[in-house]
Amino acid sequence: MKQILWLDLDADETTRVVSFAGQEINLHRIGTDGNLEWMRELLRQADGQVDAIALEGMSAQLKLGAATRAHVDGSALRELVTQTPLVDGGGVRDGLERWAVMLADRAQPGIFAEKYLLMAPGLNHSGLADEIVKHSPAVRYADPFIFFNLPDFPGVGSKKSLEQVAAPTLEQLAQLPFKRVHALVGIPHAHRAASPFTHADVLVGDIGAIRRYAPHELKRKTIVVEYATEEDIDDLRARGASIIVTLMPGLGERGALGDLPASVMEAIFVACRAHADMPLTEDTYLDLMAGLDWTPHIRYLRAEEARVNKFAFVIHPLDVKFIHKNKMFRWTKYLPDEIVEKTAALIPPMYLSRVTGAQSPTTGQRVEGYLYSLGATPRQMMRQSEKFTYQQLNQCARMAERQGARIMGLGAFTSVIGDAGITVANEADIAITSGNSLTVAATLEAAKQAALQMGATDLTKGKVMVIGATGSIGSVCARLLAQAIYNVVLVSIEPAKLIELKRKIQRETPGAQVTISTVAGDLVSDCDLIVTATSAFGQRIIDISKCKPGAVICDVARPPDISAAEAAVRPDVLVIESGEVLIPGEIDFGYDIGLPPKTSYACLAETCLLAMEGRFEDYTLGRNIEMERVKEIYRLFKKHEFKLAGLRSHGEYIGEAEVAQKRVLAEELRALQREDPTRFAQTIEQAGFTLAKIPRASKGVKTTNGKRKKWLAIAAGAGIIGAVTLRARLK
Repeated sequence: MKQILWLDLDADETTRVVSFAGQEINLHRIGTDGNLEWMRELLRQADGQVDAIALEGMSAQLKLGAATRAHVDGSALRELVTQTPLVDGGGVRDGLERWAVMLADRAQPGIFAEKYLLMAPGLNHSGLADEIVKHSPAVRYADPFIFFNLPDFPGVGSKKSLEQVAAPTLEQLAQLPFKRVHALVGIPHAHRAASPFTHADVLVGDIGAIRRYAPHELKRKTIVVEYATEEDIDDLRARGASIIVTLMPGLGERGALGDLPASVMEAIFVACRAHADMPLTEDTYLDLMAGLDWTPHIRYLRAEEARVNKFAFVIHPLDVKFIHKNKMFRWTKYLPDEIVEKTAALIPPMYLSRVTGAQSPTTGQRVEGYLYSLGATPRQMMRQSEKFTYQQLNQCARMAERQGARIMGLGAFTSVIGDAGITVANEADIAITSGNSLTVAATLEAAKQAALQMGATDLTKGKVMVIGATGSIGSVCARLLAQAIYNVVLVSIEPAKLIELKRKIQRETPGAQVTISTVAGDLVSDCDLIVTATSAFGQRIIDISKCKPGAVICDVARPPDISAAEAAVRPDVLVIESGEVLIPGEIDFGYDIGLPPKTSYACLAETCLLAMEGRFEDYTLGRNIEMERVKEIYRLFKKHEFKLAGLRSHGEYIGEAEVAQKRVLAEELRALQREDPTRFAQTIEQAGFTLAKIPRASKGVKTTNGKRKKWLAIAAGAGIIGAVTLRARLK
């Protein structure tokens, strides 16, 4: 059995046997209480009697950033041992900690992403600091506060300031006793500035320093340390910490707690070398590390967070009324809407609320979400450059990562702009989905239910129209509908893409009858189902007066393509919104998203559903939605018992009585069409006259002619003031 002497700065003595690389190792730990004379005597006695000696907290070299200095006492101790290898962890610490950060991020993607880091301390953790800061935009060093009890002034502890003082700092530390350099567990918040610890999301470094110098309250903090014991973990749990990550390999099953410091791990490596004459070089250590099969230990300390998958979702005001409704901006209703709308578009993304209560009845998986909002309405989003919106969405992604979300959904027009999420996904570390796969599935299911409620008995013999057929949602709706109904009319302002889509449908569904047109026109008159999925503004998407009696129109667009006033022209026609979804559990969005309580947009529900399934991957992106993805997301929809909400039209649920009344009106019109075609034509013509009096509109935006009032100076000033004020409030 290999024998290792382990000296540290505590005051007790223990013995422990561990296994490594098929060998049994006896670890004899002696606490010296920092007594140099005792250390010297123990080293003299052990020299030549054991396979390796580990000095924990007694480094020969101190390293901070790029600066290094020899510790006076640490260097002197090395001279006492001539036969047995004596190590202090410096040979393996940087390599193992770098590797551990990579493995931890791979095991729990986003665990460090966009978090505010505090190195506590950075001393002798250069490799760890270099690797972990790759995941964070903000890192500070607690070294000035820990070692010199400096107050928390601006700039103190920044990486730049530390580089400037690293050499003189090490000069002072090199003269101090070991106990002043390597902190041991003590009374929490031992006369050190609390604010650097309070402001950080992740505390990184030594467990002794963190337990001793951090404030007692560590609520929601992630603790990343070289090693820790169960006693350390109990203390962190009692202080409210959320997660602990130990970076040294655990000598047990894969992912076991790393409870041995780097000095002891290095001693084990030395003792277990294949040949005793192998040099103690970086290459030797790297070769030994390569033989390890391990993952860092990641433990959730709060039971309520242990199995919660997190997602984020981005919304935006559908029109200026949504801005007026927000508590922060109610005062804007006293300003001209045009100024408010333009100014709001310049406001940085803002956090709205936490989504709680979602849980799968099938697997028990709990899900939590975060809602963020851009300030632009669809009209303003279309007027801004794509780059402007991309930048705002990337900002949302970084905010979401900091809160622990691993997938982000794009709501409403954020999934329409540019390349429909591809650029955002390429630039963000977090997974992205537009939510359009479930939007398609829910839309088709809602359309099917609506048609059945309106009396349709055999949809396969009907006829369907898709307006906006070449768009991302419209095209896959058309392809799926063609497989069910066979007779489809495709309408789009992109004739070349219409031709391509028709050819694709005919290849996929031989026998399908496909009509293409750049305008809906009179083609609506014999369509049983019409799906609108356009991004048009200020237009009349469809002449509803010409619709077939009892037709169903499923308006997928957000904001809608068809206004309530237009729908009222033909009370026999059922106009519904795309399928909204009920998420399982006691769901609470924490914010009014414009739907009834517990009701979600399908795109939001897709993001939640993917988190519930643990599918943290880019899912629905771009304008070519994969049919297999639509079918797969619908299977997951059923698996986790998501449900379609009741049919809604222009923000209101449609009851059975209202649908029944529409069926009666539709049957009367069909009878009139059969028995008195002339009178039927007059009725349709009269509906057309009524429709003509309604301003052309889509997305709630009317067609405008002539000069607009320009308030550019006021709007620009208000925009700058609003943006700056909000940024200040968010910091």
